Amino acid sequence: MFRRTFWFTAGAAAGVWATTKVNRKLKQLTPESLAAQAANKAVETGHRLKDFALDVRATMLQREAELGAALGLDAPPPVEQERELPGPRRRAALGGRPADDTTTYSFSYKSDNRNEDH
Repeated sequence: MFRRTFWFTAGAAAGVWATTKVNRKLKQLTPESLAAQAANKAVETGHRLKDFALDVRATMLQREAELGAALGLDAPPPVEQERELPGPRRRAALGGRPADDTTTYSFSYKSDNRNEDH
């Protein structure tokens, strides 16, 4: 008698357990639940991408500082470079005529395309 009661109870417990598992899985597969899971994954991926971008930026700034120190870009400029910049160049210094308001320039177009000759 106790054997039958034991197996009946074990079977009923297994049935309740299986029914509970199936119901949980069905609730997970509803469209609302799937949408919520997808949104959570998207938010998690966004946080990971943001963390990655911040790590890349920090490493980039660190490497730029290392390169600047190695090349001497962080050092103050020498005293002789602290002079004023030279003024603008004049057109005559560049090999052309000085420009005035009455000067007219003409340009001729010469093509380097060899196929136009034929």
